[in-house]
Amino acid sequence: MARSEEAGTTAGAPGIVVIGVGNEFRHDDGVGWAVIARLTEYRGAGRLPSGTVLETCDGDPGRLLGLWENAGLAIVLDAADAQPAVPGRVHRLALDSTHWGKAGATSSHGLGLGEAVELSRVLGRLPGRLVVYAVEGTDRSLGRGLSAPVAAQVDALVQSVADEIARYRTDTGRPSREDEP
Repeated sequence: MARSEEAGTTAGAPGIVVIGVGNEFRHDDGVGWAVIARLTEYRGAGRLPSGTVLETCDGDPGRLLGLWENAGLAIVLDAADAQPAVPGRVHRLALDSTHWGKAGATSSHGLGLGEAVELSRVLGRLPGRLVVYAVEGTDRSLGRGLSAPVAAQVDALVQSVADEIARYRTDTGRPSREDEP
């Protein structure tokens, strides 16, 4: 079944979906949501290709699978745990359909992202390319707002997402913007 522009494709071609994972009410765990909010402004200014889907998710594997199913490019933004932690440090993991293997959990939720990748692989419902940006946080207590080191990465992550989309479009032979001939 062909997916609609809202679900990630235009004219039957694999589309682009960007997913912010986390919980905006647990401080740094909301970094993915904060990036999606900024990307929404970016898209409103015409700086993302039309048809780019922006979503938020709590990390549920089934929901992630549904959001990125059959997308040409899926970009996931999430908080990460690391020991020792360096708050604000960004990790990038990129996989394409030729390099799928068993994934471990990479998110701060412990479960979710790794399981979603594995379930998608087993079911044959992976995106063509998956890029994960995970940001080490310092505060996951209840409350809103990011810590200073994590908040300082939001604009850089927005630019990284825009760059990923541009690379993908170049690699797939599409113009940098959908409305260009």
